[in-house]
Amino acid sequence: MDRKIVTVVSGLPRSGTSMMMRMLEAGGMAILTDEIRTADADNPRGYYEFERVKQLQHDQSWLDEAQGKAVKVIAALLKYLPPDYAYKVIFLRRNMDEILASQKQMLVRRGEPTDAVSDEKMARLFAGHLEQVEAWLAAQPNVEVLYVDYKAILSEPLEQAQRIGRFLGLALDAESMARTVDRSLYRQRQ
Repeated sequence: MDRKIVTVVSGLPRSGTSMMMRMLEAGGMAILTDEIRTADADNPRGYYEFERVKQLQHDQSWLDEAQGKAVKVIAALLKYLPPDYAYKVIFLRRNMDEILASQKQMLVRRGEPTDAVSDEKMARLFAGHLEQVEAWLAAQPNVEVLYVDYKAILSEPLEQAQRIGRFLGLALDAESMARTVDRSLYRQRQ
């Protein structure tokens, strides 16, 4: 793998990005995480985040450290990835009703209000955001994207793991990746 390539795992919140990071790690890929955000009831196997990603708009210096590794970047921050790297983006897609239900359950667990924005409005906002992100991704000459469906990972983990390995051009351990998929964590189903 070219040292300048950064593998980015992205998607909307609650779309399976932590699961994908865990799969890549199990497959033998180096990941960039600081483990500051620890596992909890919403992500019992961990979040796999790197806090400096949140400052991507103002600080890209950490990207040198991300070369040859996978790092999780929320969809809203992708547009701040500097053009002087090549990116392979694994973008998770999940049913919008499931995303909203999962977010709502997370807010309930945290004791935060769940009615600040209606599900209908949030679904419209997310759908518009996804259109913008996908258009941006398609326009970047230094970005390759693989869209991966959350339910497909749950129903055919080995096939999806093999597909991801082919996309990345890496000899990942697809069987180990598939074994990390925990269907019991699929709690908001539509």
